[in-house]
Amino acid sequence: MEEYIVRWVMCGVISWSAAFMAVRKALPNRSFDFCSRIISTAHACVAVVLATLSFRTGHAPSAPRLSLLPLAVTLSYLIYDFFCILLDKRINISDLVHHAVGIVGIIAGLAYQMCGTEMVTTMWITEVSTPFLHLRQFLKELGYKDTDLNLLADNGLWPYMTTVTLTADYPFLIKAMALGLQLVSAFWFFKILRLMRLKMKSRRNPKAAADGLCPPLKVD
Repeated sequence: MEEYIVRWVMCGVISWSAAFMAVRKALPNRSFDFCSRIISTAHACVAVVLATLSFRTGHAPSAPRLSLLPLAVTLSYLIYDFFCILLDKRINISDLVHHAVGIVGIIAGLAYQMCGTEMVTTMWITEVSTPFLHLRQFLKELGYKDTDLNLLADNGLWPYMTTVTLTADYPFLIKAMALGLQLVSAFWFFKILRLMRLKMKSRRNPKAAADGLCPPLKVD
């Protein structure tokens, strides 16, 4: 991996960590998870903007330096958040697996200097919906659980780029990471669908929900 990319990643890890500590200090009454999701939302916005600029300039992300910036920013965030998850009181194994797959996948792509366009595109597709996924947790902690606004936030959005990567002449590790990311995304997609089904069912039959026949599904 190029030395300037390593410097970008190191600066990114330090920056995300400092931003998290600043948010924790500014919002002392909010939970660890709430503050962590604020940083995640900030990363998603930065990543989407950088990826969009990369597309608009017409650069192949495996060539000029600036076009590699979206991947470096996301890699630094995943490394920061991996350790951030370990510091939380409740360690989310699925998030750790997701981050580990993402870290290895991006490092492999940068090391092989291949499929940069596909990786940036996949990142854009994944991160563009992240703020909406976090919105439901923000609303929950702010006291808007079980409201129409919360239900709207549950309606969240990757398979094309995975198919392209799997059918192209790329190293096995790159294909494995692409498939892993797709499977993790599918897992969360069906988990959200199940949550929405239970919420709609409980709205149609409040008594059943109160009796525990339609228990709410906890999604971290």
